[in-house]
Amino acid sequence: MFKKVFGKLPKKSSKGSENREQSGNSRSHGGGVATSKNSDVVVNQSGSSKTGNSSSTLNVGQYHNHGNKSSLPVNENSNGNFNSYEALPAFKDVPNSEKPSLFIRKLKMCSVVFDFTDPTKHLKEKEIKRQALVELVDYVSSVNAKFTENVMQEVVKMVSVNIFRTLSPQPRENKLVDGVELEEEEPSMDPSWPHLQIVYELFLRFIASPELDAKLAKRFIDQSFILRLLDLFDSEDPREREYLKMSLHRIYGKLMAHRPFIRKSINNVFLNFVFETEKHNGIAEFLEILGSIINGFALPLKEEHKLFLVRILIPLHKPKCLAMYHQQLSYCITQFVEKDCKLADTIIRGLLKYWPITNSSKEVMFLGELEEVLEATQPPEFQRCMVLLFRRVAHCLNSPHFQVAERALFLWNNDHIVNLIKQNCKVILPIIFPALERNTKTHWNQAVHSLTLNVQKIFHDLDPDLYKECLQKFEQDESKEEEVTAGREATWKRLEEVAAKKAASNEAVLISNLANLQVR
Repeated sequence: MFKKVFGKLPKKSSKGSENREQSGNSRSHGGGVATSKNSDVVVNQSGSSKTGNSSSTLNVGQYHNHGNKSSLPVNENSNGNFNSYEALPAFKDVPNSEKPSLFIRKLKMCSVVFDFTDPTKHLKEKEIKRQALVELVDYVSSVNAKFTENVMQEVVKMVSVNIFRTLSPQPRENKLVDGVELEEEEPSMDPSWPHLQIVYELFLRFIASPELDAKLAKRFIDQSFILRLLDLFDSEDPREREYLKMSLHRIYGKLMAHRPFIRKSINNVFLNFVFETEKHNGIAEFLEILGSIINGFALPLKEEHKLFLVRILIPLHKPKCLAMYHQQLSYCITQFVEKDCKLADTIIRGLLKYWPITNSSKEVMFLGELEEVLEATQPPEFQRCMVLLFRRVAHCLNSPHFQVAERALFLWNNDHIVNLIKQNCKVILPIIFPALERNTKTHWNQAVHSLTLNVQKIFHDLDPDLYKECLQKFEQDESKEEEVTAGREATWKRLEEVAAKKAASNEAVLISNLANLQVR
């Protein structure tokens, strides 16, 4: 069911995804975690870390560490520390009455966090934890009794200690060539992913389990937990962001009391991104979640949701890295138009407000989104914004960048948009006629030239008299422009002649004496 929901949403494009799965770059992790070069175990329970080799004493982490996997039990002393990391019995080897307590013990054992920056250390313990995590996933998937409060608490603790850490991305330099930003480097992959993936899978199945009581779960999966989960969306690892997306969507669907808080927190991330940093790795994933949420909005739309459109979604067109998430953003925008067609005017004016002037690739994306919005726009809303809209389209038609001009001309391939234009031909044709006529005479690209002739034919067949009237006005305006240009050139020529005479006689040239030479 969950996969079907996200299957309808546009996916974030990935470059070199096959190579990403094979590569992994080291990433340092903090968030209250103490680490050492000589140790691959991180400890939080006592607030200190212990270093050593594979025979080191291991402690149980609490809330701020890295994730690793194991399916083996551990001997625990009176202080809550593990003296040895040993395999616990498998669930199939114990009676049903002992499985809940074994589940708790395995959760505590998996709260031990290993350092994956050195792949040669603690191989045995890491494998034990990996196997334990796999068993925990199977147990959560097959359990047929309600989760107790103690179990919920221990699951959330184990997940927290494994996934919550400070993300420390490697520094990058965005180089510009002729004003165009080069393609970013491949994202760094978390070396601990073999354990993190199973932890995320466990949490995802835990949230989706019918044995989870939402009223009790919201006490442990609280606002603090959600905020820290949102912070992880900035991870450079696309595999982690995919699991985070599914987990947050599950939480939103199941813990209804947290819905307003989740929406507000995501809005804060967006605002910080748009108006402060313009740097975040998880914007596309957030928008995929919101696309599903918007799709479920009840009608009529609440004022809160309309403000979200105006204050959050439309300004998201501003950042220069729009291409990273434009497909998901466009889906959210069109969802609003389909929910309430009266919002089309607001959306189109918002697009015009943030319309790119010097970024041709971004302008092509805007034109594509504009077509999707217009396709769901009704005549009354179209008439409110058509003058401003087609003034901008006219500029695009004359763009020297052939992809921009071509994309603008493709609007006339859409039957719904053509019908809207035909209904308002007397207003629209005078606005764009000069741009069409200039294209036929001066545009360098043959494809643009041919498409322009096709558009002109549409207007000529629709209203020959209006077309002829616009042509006459265009010729008159061109004639006047030629007169003004000729007068300006004559003025400069006379100024140059006067200046040359004065220069020959070494006499100063006074601007006031030449004022009568200017042609207005």
